[in-house]
Amino acid sequence: MSAMAERAARLLGGKIAEWSRFAGGSLSSLDLVRLTDGREMLVKSGPSPKVEARMLRAIRAAGVPAPEVFAADDTVLAIERLPDDGGLSGAWGDLGMVLRRLHEETGDRYGFEDDYAFGRLAIRNTSDDDWPRFFAQNRLIAAATGTGSDIERRVEALCGRLCDILPRRPKASLLHGDLWSGNVLTFAGKVSGLIDPACYFGDGEVDIAMLGLFASPSCAFFDAYGPLPPGHRERAPVYALWPALVHLNLFGSSYRGMVDGYLRQTGH
Repeated sequence: MSAMAERAARLLGGKIAEWSRFAGGSLSSLDLVRLTDGREMLVKSGPSPKVEARMLRAIRAAGVPAPEVFAADDTVLAIERLPDDGGLSGAWGDLGMVLRRLHEETGDRYGFEDDYAFGRLAIRNTSDDDWPRFFAQNRLIAAATGTGSDIERRVEALCGRLCDILPRRPKASLLHGDLWSGNVLTFAGKVSGLIDPACYFGDGEVDIAMLGLFASPSCAFFDAYGPLPPGHRERAPVYALWPALVHLNLFGSSYRGMVDGYLRQTGH
């Protein structure tokens, strides 16, 4: 029996009827649990389950589908299991509408009330009212540190001219923050939920750029999301560089080519 499952059951005042491992991400463990009273849930570990719970609740409060949070403490997070048929190819249009709705939720400054992490890599969300400075310090430089002197030098050079590339004060939209295609659940042509968030307030183009990391959003997505501001194509490789750096930092040299490609697109 999983210690995570047992802890979640205690938090919910129930007893476990069935338990099994569930296919999850590379940075956390995931269990599927059914209690004797019939309640079913996914139980996961993570760098900060309570923070993830607040992020999921923020997404739901914006009117966007995400798993309901059943319980959370410093060790585990128990959430609703949502239907998923893996049919993102038929749900791009709905995802465009869903993401637009999420980005319509705004804050006064960039950042989030809590810091977070991807595994051992810290994600600082210290509030700031200067977007290029926030993205340089809390995203690009932080993720580049430890990836090698060449990459670090090129990222620092890019950050030195971010004010010329990124808008100083774009709308501070609520971002999912880790919106690659695997974190979008779909069912019957609709988005059933956004999962594994790393939320903060920032430029909505960050989420869109990350979607293109391992997938190709269709025209239906962009039509449903709506027009992007002028210059978004030039900003996209800057925004995609951050998750590429995260992958290089956490998973090693197989992602160096991806990082190099985005840096070259920015002229560095």
